[in-house]
Amino acid sequence: MSLGIIVKGPEGIVIASESRLTLGAQLQDGTQFPVSYDTATKILHFTGKKHRFVGAVTYGAATIGPRSPHSFLPELELEEKLKTGERMTIEEYAKLLSDFFYSRWQEVNPAGYIGPQMTFVVAGYNEAKPYGEIYVVDIPSNREPVLRTPEGEFGIVWGGQREIVDRILKGCDDKILAEMMTALSLNEEQQRKLSEILNKYSLQIPLAVLPLQDCVDLAYFFVKSTIDAQRLTVTIRGCGGPVNIAIITREEGFRMIRENKIAIEEHGEYSNRW
Repeated sequence: MSLGIIVKGPEGIVIASESRLTLGAQLQDGTQFPVSYDTATKILHFTGKKHRFVGAVTYGAATIGPRSPHSFLPELELEEKLKTGERMTIEEYAKLLSDFFYSRWQEVNPAGYIGPQMTFVVAGYNEAKPYGEIYVVDIPSNREPVLRTPEGEFGIVWGGQREIVDRILKGCDDKILAEMMTALSLNEEQQRKLSEILNKYSLQIPLAVLPLQDCVDLAYFFVKSTIDAQRLTVTIRGCGGPVNIAIITREEGFRMIRENKIAIEEHGEYSNRW
């Protein structure tokens, strides 16, 4: 469940997520049911001047045991590579994060675990480079960082409950495409041609020239559209709560521009909390 999006444009990187945390609960009679909280923090970043050029978003499995990924940040900050204060490459940050959370995952989950992965999308700027990089890691199965947008390219990386974003961006989601290929018994060449045809009708977004503010608006649009679509339709409502957004620029580094804040709710009014 959940949704995370990273938009990489020429002026900076935008990280966006919603705030719903969905957990499974069990009554004394064994009845299972979901419970949700709309104040989770899914955007992660490090403290320290040298580490301000990287950030991450997590989606998929919500917790390791009883703890969210965000709750582990104080322990992650104690890792020796971070304590030295030396700036690393984005790939090295992704590997450090992957190793740390895989170790914690092994402490509470069985070796034959079958279930959703805990995915981290790590993005930021390498030293003296004009554009950023984005890497993806999946815990526990795909722990080696996979480069999704190289330094000189621009793009959008999204995951979790991605169906609405898929339909907006690509015209259909991956499940529909897979079903079409199976139903029509398409061979590899036919599958490739079908994908090429569908790609021609994808939403055209000029990411190579898109200003940072427009990248922020785009990320917000995708997350908010998913929340609204789930709220108004019959589906699993795994996305909800306020939209959190961070930006990373080459000059300033990481900065939250929209985030959950601790506040007292009065008379059901949430407008002053965010």
